[in-house]
Amino acid sequence: MAKLNTTYMGIELANPLIVGACSLTSNLDTIKRLEDSGAGAVVIKSLFEEQIQLKNYLMHEELHRYDDWHAEMTSIFPNLEDGGPEEHLAWVRRAREAVKIPVIASLNAVNREAWVEYAKLLEGEKVDGLELNFFATPTDFGKPAADIENEEISILKDVRKVVKIPISVKLSPFYTNPLNFVKRLDETGVAGFVLFNRFFDPSLDIEAEKSDFPFNLSNPNDHRLALRYVGLLSGNVRGSLCASHGIHAPAHAIEVLLAGADAFQVVSTLYRNSVGTIKVFQDEIKAWMDRKGYASLADFRGKLDAKHNPDKFTYRRAQYVRILMRPESFLARPKII
Repeated sequence: MAKLNTTYMGIELANPLIVGACSLTSNLDTIKRLEDSGAGAVVIKSLFEEQIQLKNYLMHEELHRYDDWHAEMTSIFPNLEDGGPEEHLAWVRRAREAVKIPVIASLNAVNREAWVEYAKLLEGEKVDGLELNFFATPTDFGKPAADIENEEISILKDVRKVVKIPISVKLSPFYTNPLNFVKRLDETGVAGFVLFNRFFDPSLDIEAEKSDFPFNLSNPNDHRLALRYVGLLSGNVRGSLCASHGIHAPAHAIEVLLAGADAFQVVSTLYRNSVGTIKVFQDEIKAWMDRKGYASLADFRGKLDAKHNPDKFTYRRAQYVRILMRPESFLARPKII
């Protein structure tokens, strides 16, 4: 029987399927179901600095709401709900105590001080690892790309000075040269890379003429972007590689493992189908391994990465010239009507 155990960020996992940060990992009952279904690990829903800042602002507003009211007011004690990260930290603590599988905290901050402070606080909750979400939307036309990259690397170094648990970085693909940036991050000693984050892009309601914020799930085959960069990075960095975004089926998971991934994250497929999909992934990956004669993930991991794939253009070509070079393969496909 095939074995699915793997190592990610130096953390031993029973299998490579990690449930990414989402609303499913913000509920104790659901987290227990994820564990019972066979998840290798879970990433707790992110701690967002902006959320804490908003709560602090609202608390300040509540505290001073009655400053200029008359002396006969009915109450001088406003209803306060939260003034900092304590609520999130308490939730992380409960989640860590509720399950036996590895629990990874997730952090999404803006200011350098917040990255460092919140990372240290999350480590204090005895999580197995910490996932930092790096993304910048450039709004300054005069800011060079190098400045953004250098700032993120500097933040990572500051976090590593105060945090001892394994750290992974969840990245966007929007770097001029993602390979170079990952290599530079790898040189800091980061334990893993998650490729790539899924973002909520802006949308506009044309009838109401206002901003809209739809809940967009990834689509099948979106994983091919992660596949490309996992294949190119495999064997070239010390940190673990985790494919993310658009892994909807066991076949997608096998693809990224063949490209060199140590693990993969799923979210959208659990929303589209059910938590029970986790077991389907395990069963079908094992069945494929048994059919191929692989006893462990190590037997085929990276077998088709950029170094070992006999087709040297697999991860390099990005345009339809590939079809022009091999028209017979395209003509053999079903016609689109």
